[in-house]
Amino acid sequence: MTDAPCEPDELRSLFLFEALTDQQLAMLCASGHVDTYQPGPICVEGEPATCLYVLMEGELVMSKRSGGQDIETNRTSQRGVYCGAWRAFTGQPQDQSYDATVHVTKPSRFFVLDAPAFAHFMKDQFPMAVHLLDGMAVGLERTRRIIDNREKLLALGQLSAGLTHQLNNPAAATVRAASELRQRVAGMRQKLAMLADGTVTPEALQALVRLQEQVAGQVAKSASMNLTAIETTDLEDAVGEWLEDHGIDGGWDIAPTFVEGGIDTDWLERIAAATEELGASTSLEKAIRWLTYTVEGELLLNQVLEASKRISALVADAKQYSQMDRAPFQVADLHDLLRSTLVMFADRLGRDAGITVVKELDRSIPEIPCYPGDLNQVWTNIIDNAIAAMRDRDGTLTIRTCREGEKMVRVEICDTGPGIPDEVRERIFEPFFTTKPVGEGTGLGLDLAWNIIVKKHRGDLRVESVPGDTRFIVLLPLQDPPAGAGIPNPE
Repeated sequence: MTDAPCEPDELRSLFLFEALTDQQLAMLCASGHVDTYQPGPICVEGEPATCLYVLMEGELVMSKRSGGQDIETNRTSQRGVYCGAWRAFTGQPQDQSYDATVHVTKPSRFFVLDAPAFAHFMKDQFPMAVHLLDGMAVGLERTRRIIDNREKLLALGQLSAGLTHQLNNPAAATVRAASELRQRVAGMRQKLAMLADGTVTPEALQALVRLQEQVAGQVAKSASMNLTAIETTDLEDAVGEWLEDHGIDGGWDIAPTFVEGGIDTDWLERIAAATEELGASTSLEKAIRWLTYTVEGELLLNQVLEASKRISALVADAKQYSQMDRAPFQVADLHDLLRSTLVMFADRLGRDAGITVVKELDRSIPEIPCYPGDLNQVWTNIIDNAIAAMRDRDGTLTIRTCREGEKMVRVEICDTGPGIPDEVRERIFEPFFTTKPVGEGTGLGLDLAWNIIVKKHRGDLRVESVPGDTRFIVLLPLQDPPAGAGIPNPE
């Protein structure tokens, strides 16, 4: 790169400056300079936008990142074309970055103007135009934020309804179990009244308490028993017959509870043997009744525990999904984000909904630098569309992750719906374009997803579709942007 003096007459020969006055051209020449660049880059997409470049002689090539590669978008030798910090006058230059990479193919001369000097010149010489353009830029940005937030709120509303449904089941189970447990505890208190009238001796009580502890331990183990329906029925018949043979009233009603708690006929024999050792002070009937309350109480406590664990897991998944306690930009596990999003859709997936979920995940993929909350929004929008595509038909939702070369990770979200026609596929990332019925789609979901993946994460988002196999493919970088490139503003 070599510097050369700036000549006002040469600037006037460029279409960008041909209408300026001599005074304005002199101001530009005083603020800027002419540089000659050898073949190579002059500005790189994503790096801080520090200068405005105007081509005076030579050839430039403009490119944009897509899928980890630079895709050429323009090649020209036209004098007067500009690139770089051309939007500096619309805001604070230090907050802006180059929106494309520009390199020259042969030695090329440029008029170069620092971004602050360009902003000052525009505001000083063309205040009305700057106000109009600045207002347009601010208005477009405000509109973008409003519609993006609306899209997020719509998705959140749908997911919160599903999450409420999922939370309702374990919460209701907890309430039922707690109510029944209260009744069992009341019954146990009545049994303790036997101590007051001497019906049960201290020795017999100690023996019953030991039996009670053993039975409670067996109930805890029963949670890991996986009996088939036939095995359960056979055990209930055996336990019911044993209780009936030993003169226990209502034995057939007790049998299912004992079997659920892991108490079989071998256990009943142990209880009978222990009762015989206690003598006449404690009958088998009393021991069975006493232990029935124990089994029922332990089973109910298990239900409360499992329901509470389910509620806690759902809340943790919702927290992971919302990222409400996390930094906007951080290193995150891609699979944790996908899993938490699928949990939010649990009421619309699975056997009851007619949609099978298949996961083909490469667990060797490391954590990636990203905006986790925004990525969850992308998964939400794509999965929601996939579910809608498989509406009224059995289908399969496939989530697949793998590496794409050495620098990218690939995420595929696939559905077995009818596919996307070619004429629709070309427009699906356009704002406000939707094929859903009126009132069901905003046409902003995939546009928002594209902006998050391509603009904020410098990745790529594309779709491949044939009937029965539609794939949304997301490519994300595995590493942070290069030093000095800056991170896109999360807003």
